Amino acid sequence: MSKSLRTAIESVIREPDYQPLNKNEFARKLQIPPREREELRESLAQLLKKGVIIRLKRGRYVLRPKSKRSAGVPATGTIFFRRRDEDLRAYFIADADCTLPKSILDALRDDRILVPGRYTAQTLNRDRVRVSLLVDRPPERTKKKKEGKGKPVRTRRSSERVVARVEEILDRPGSHFVGTYQENGKYSSLRPDDPALPRTIDLTEVLPEAKDGLKVVAEFAEWEPSQRNPVARMVEVLGKPDAPGVDIMSVIRKFQLPLEFPAAVQAEAEAISEVISPAELGKREDWRDRDVFTIDPSDAKDFDDAIHVARLDDDPKYGKAAGGWELAVHIADVSHYVEPGTAMDKEAIARGNSVYLADRVVPMLPEKLSNGICSLRPDVDRLTQAVVIRFNIHGKAVSERFVSAVIHSKRRYTYEEALVGLKMVDSDIETLADKEAAITRQLHEAWRLAEQLRKRRFQQGALDLDFTEVKVILDDKGRARDIVKVYYDETHQLIEEFMLVANEAVAKTTKNKLTPCIYRIHEDADPEKLLEFRDLARAYGHKAGDLTNRDLLQNLLRSIKGKPEEHTLKIALLKSLKRAAYSVEPLGHYGLSKNNYTHFTSPIRRYADLVVHRVLRRLCKRGEREDDTKLKTSKIPRLAEIAKHISETERTAASAEQETRRLKLMEYMLWVSQEKPEKTFEALAYDIKPLGIFVELTDLNIKGLIRKDDLPQGERYFVDSTKKEITASGSNFLIKAGDTMQVRLRDIDYERQFINFELAD
Repeated sequence: MSKSLRTAIESVIREPDYQPLNKNEFARKLQIPPREREELRESLAQLLKKGVIIRLKRGRYVLRPKSKRSAGVPATGTIFFRRRDEDLRAYFIADADCTLPKSILDALRDDRILVPGRYTAQTLNRDRVRVSLLVDRPPERTKKKKEGKGKPVRTRRSSERVVARVEEILDRPGSHFVGTYQENGKYSSLRPDDPALPRTIDLTEVLPEAKDGLKVVAEFAEWEPSQRNPVARMVEVLGKPDAPGVDIMSVIRKFQLPLEFPAAVQAEAEAISEVISPAELGKREDWRDRDVFTIDPSDAKDFDDAIHVARLDDDPKYGKAAGGWELAVHIADVSHYVEPGTAMDKEAIARGNSVYLADRVVPMLPEKLSNGICSLRPDVDRLTQAVVIRFNIHGKAVSERFVSAVIHSKRRYTYEEALVGLKMVDSDIETLADKEAAITRQLHEAWRLAEQLRKRRFQQGALDLDFTEVKVILDDKGRARDIVKVYYDETHQLIEEFMLVANEAVAKTTKNKLTPCIYRIHEDADPEKLLEFRDLARAYGHKAGDLTNRDLLQNLLRSIKGKPEEHTLKIALLKSLKRAAYSVEPLGHYGLSKNNYTHFTSPIRRYADLVVHRVLRRLCKRGEREDDTKLKTSKIPRLAEIAKHISETERTAASAEQETRRLKLMEYMLWVSQEKPEKTFEALAYDIKPLGIFVELTDLNIKGLIRKDDLPQGERYFVDSTKKEITASGSNFLIKAGDTMQVRLRDIDYERQFINFELAD
């Protein structure tokens, strides 16, 4: 939308003698030729969305009347909607750079500010808005007596609170909705899948192939104050809700994930030569004769990290490192192929990261790079950026260097294959071929180093938040047909430790050289959130003191190791911690207990890592001269903008990944229960609330609810939310948090994406 055109429209509409005009009259007034009137329509639509103007009957526009409401403290940020049963509540979260007065901050309990329904205007979930922050007193409520006659009981008003009132919609990133098409005569509407949206969205345009009950995609059109529901136009028909692939495509459309690369990006990728020139090889450190290898999941297609570990025994030239190890972490040199400012780079910024859905990957880079020339496959030459670190016998780093290199990977391990190699004893290794035996011995040496690194990391306060995960196995039509557990064994730990020390080494270098860079940060936990988590842990019978004390928090995590509730409590702790993000400020990482941390090890799938590679390359080329250690400070605002954007794309990716996984878990449960109606599952009660017993299947990590109304009839049940237990009058019935039981699937609420269970007989 042309800013000058919007300004011209506002100038006309603010004239003292202005008479309401429609689109055609505006076009004549502003002398806009027919071929440019689409821009006029877009400008008017944008002004409507921002709340600057309103549309009267017959399509005429006027300024939105100013209200005589009390003024408040202005702020900008994002509005979020959350549905609780039929109640849709709104919350405002201010932008990070939005400074609020102390009087407001002192009155806030957390960073979420309630937006009462009368103040939400025509906003939708995740709209960026300008608000006024007000001190508000909730209205009085009346409560009817449940039994007997009598007047309603009037409750007291609660204390004053800070609320937000929407004044203007600044941006609407979520303009597409996925839902079920509903046809009622001439009236057409969409029932959105997203519970954070209004229950009904009216449709003004319907595609001819649309039929009642099909999944469709619609694009927001308008929502005027006089309209009860938002208005949208249908843009795509996905198909029947239970048709193969429709569930995943619904998520893709909901989060507006790109399925194809623009032609310019594909052209740039295809133009890249797969042959490494002799001139480029001459600039790099040659590691092709060394036993470099990779360890990845069995279904991985892109391999962006490889390792080499050598023991430094009895070699005096290594000084303090004698008796220790040398670790080389080689990372695919994506920065060599993706230049700043190119079409491929701009697309990578826009995507921010790859998205790993249940049945596919939406990559950040074209396949020729992600699965081809930037993938460290075995038996081919590949360019890398490497971190080479020497450690003493206790796993303490004593030196580090950064090099541009070329490798020729000798082995591609899956995690399962690497674990077999680690379990081999010397006599087993001697039976292997020379090449395989050499790499297997190096694998054992790598684990010895990783053990020391892991021990030091937890001694320094890192939190052990690793747990077993489950993976949904799909058939050739994309239907969930099995679930397997993925154990976090020694091979996973080995790779994690090496990636962590590489990321830390790079962050420390860029920080010490005062070089503008992007860091991975994880701010300190909120004490109130930790207090809530402590109460949950104690409900399970675990001793938990002041969890703001890191030692006590580590002790608690050690005490739940191997217990049925380990997964549940670790997930609960993760939810109580602040979300990790990207920043230009090296603020450290709470969960890892590291003062310096960044992301360097996955430039194929994360744009942050690509930025860090470029920074490191410049540092290595500039050398150690004092006047070369600082990059231009003008780059900092641009980096800050990128850091904010990729933090947002990461959150979008995580939400999409979790939703497709949840959908496939529900699909699997439904299929199993149809195949074996009497099948029961062992479940752990992880929370007790008035609604019922929240459970998690111990073998499958699938969560659901046994509603109080679905418990055996003939009993009267009582819930104690403090003790987290439920009892029944006149019987020995007692279930508390931490108890296990047998359950059976009752039904699946696809709208809320939730599974309901019942107690097995």
